[in-house]
Amino acid sequence: MTTSTPHVPIVYSKEVAAARKDGLPLVALESTIITHGMPYPGNLEMARSVEEIIRRGGAVPATIAVIGGVLHVGLEPQELEDLAQARDVMKLSRADLAFAIALGRTGATTVAATMMAASLAAIRVFATGGIGGVHRGAEESFDISADIEELGKTGVIVVCAGAKAILDIPKTLEVLETRGVPVVTCGADEFPAFWSRSSGLPSPLRLDRPEQIAAFQQARQALGVEGGMLVANPVPAAAEIPREEMEEYIGIALQAAADNGIAAKAVTPFLLDHIFHQTSGRSLRTNIALVENNAALAARIAVALAAR
Repeated sequence: MTTSTPHVPIVYSKEVAAARKDGLPLVALESTIITHGMPYPGNLEMARSVEEIIRRGGAVPATIAVIGGVLHVGLEPQELEDLAQARDVMKLSRADLAFAIALGRTGATTVAATMMAASLAAIRVFATGGIGGVHRGAEESFDISADIEELGKTGVIVVCAGAKAILDIPKTLEVLETRGVPVVTCGADEFPAFWSRSSGLPSPLRLDRPEQIAAFQQARQALGVEGGMLVANPVPAAAEIPREEMEEYIGIALQAAADNGIAAKAVTPFLLDHIFHQTSGRSLRTNIALVENNAALAARIAVALAAR
């Protein structure tokens, strides 16, 4: 089904189109994790698993991507499989989402671009792995993810396992506060660090139930507060890699990136791949577990929002 905003045509999958018509809760999903996060067929299995978890939670999944210059909100099964095997897929953020659409390219959406598309489609909840933020050494490189800027301006709840541990998490939290983005950790007092349940930093806010998160968002809307909300959901204890252990792997990966002159958008994929090999694949298994955990919570939040 094709519809449009005043400027951007959007193709909705049959499932998403039916959910919109019936007023069912929707959860947006990014596609970069499929195209740039892991190899085929594991990426396809993960994508299917996450979508099914959302369905079991009472919501409808909407995986977002640009295919041949067309913004898709929700992918048909064959489209999802084709994307999982596609090559030369752009990694799209706010700066180049329109570029891919204008030039007929295929691109996978990052957190920022997925938030933009979700907002256009009136989807209020988005599940991802971890957000981007302030990179280590940003005082020299000025490398700060567009995810933070998007959270400050686009009204979508983003459920994640915290900021990626390869980042400067204290600075990331500072910038989020400056942008007026509420950071809520679900069920814990400490802010999580992606692969690890704790970053060693206190969470700015804590809520324990999806209904509380939905009420918080409703109050923000009533006050006319712009921007999104970051909901941090610690990785399940059985799947976590302790913070002290991860810091050793991250330090080695950062040095390798510097030695190889890796910069800009190439940094995060390089670091994640390097850490994957250091941990003999353990980091990827943890990544999958936390994404699935976030999808389950996002579905519950979407259901709670719909009930309000």
